[in-house]
Amino acid sequence: MEHDALLWLSFGGPEGPEEVRPFLENVTRGRGVPPERLDEVERHYQHFGGVSPINALNRAAIDAVRTELAAGGIELPVYFGNRNWHPMVADTVRRMADDGVRRALVFCTSAYGGYSACRQYDEDVARARAAVGDEAPELVKLRQFFDHPLFVEMFADAVRAVRAELPDDARVVFTAHSVPVAADVAAGPPGSGGHRYSRQVTEAARLVADSLGVAEHDVVWQSRSGPPHVPWLEPDIVDHLDTLRDKGVRAVAVCPIGFVSDHLEVIWDLDNEASDRADELGMAYGRAGTPGSDPRFAELVVELVREHVAGAPVRALSGFPSAGCTVNGAPCAYGCCEPVRRPH
Repeated sequence: MEHDALLWLSFGGPEGPEEVRPFLENVTRGRGVPPERLDEVERHYQHFGGVSPINALNRAAIDAVRTELAAGGIELPVYFGNRNWHPMVADTVRRMADDGVRRALVFCTSAYGGYSACRQYDEDVARARAAVGDEAPELVKLRQFFDHPLFVEMFADAVRAVRAELPDDARVVFTAHSVPVAADVAAGPPGSGGHRYSRQVTEAARLVADSLGVAEHDVVWQSRSGPPHVPWLEPDIVDHLDTLRDKGVRAVAVCPIGFVSDHLEVIWDLDNEASDRADELGMAYGRAGTPGSDPRFAELVVELVREHVAGAPVRALSGFPSAGCTVNGAPCAYGCCEPVRRPH
């Protein structure tokens, strides 16, 4: 079946100081996040002038994908929509309908499964189509890509580059966005054992470490929010640095395996908080880059598109199912990655 557009769907971020608080309220609505936590995160954004780099990074990546599509002879206009801030996805889907788009592919800027990384994007798609009504195009979301060879290759090269600037015995530490433990347990279809998100992050880290020939590595978490009494995936990257120093580790190479671009949570949590803590501990510290600005990232996206428009083979390096393809926001399996009721 033919497709006539590609929708680039991302998280969103403020692009001015006055947008920070409304953006954060959008992100955390209904999640029971204390106001003091919003105050803290708002200070992080204001430290960078109230501008998140995520929209600019997305626009640059979209331009690279447009170039890659054209080079491959694929005529698909690329539209940009966000979950939490302008351009909002419902507005973008309305524009697509007005432009005559009838069936579009959707690329989400998360490589993983789980509720916030995957199913919530399905919900975004369903809500946007409902807001537009009968004229809304059919929307087919592309699969997860955490184990795509290019994804692994880009991160391996990034870690290799940062390790070259550190002592030979630098410990490789992979980090991803933490989620509530209950949400991770629920991340997967019935009978799967859950933990789709954390298992995929762990598998991606293993694939990168194997590519590097690294015998031992760590997987840790960052950027937790929500009420302090709710358990989230641990250990936190900053706490883990303390543990490593107690074990005699003198240097760390941190790889943000859970992120596709250097947006605010990467540059604040890793380039500020974790880096500062490493300095305090007397540890050499380096942070690997993310793949979003690498030309191979556009190639990866176009490969995912080709799976639908040209029947290209699915390339994956793990035994995990290539989940994530959905139509019009329907979950990929009944009960998969259900949202968890959050304690207040």
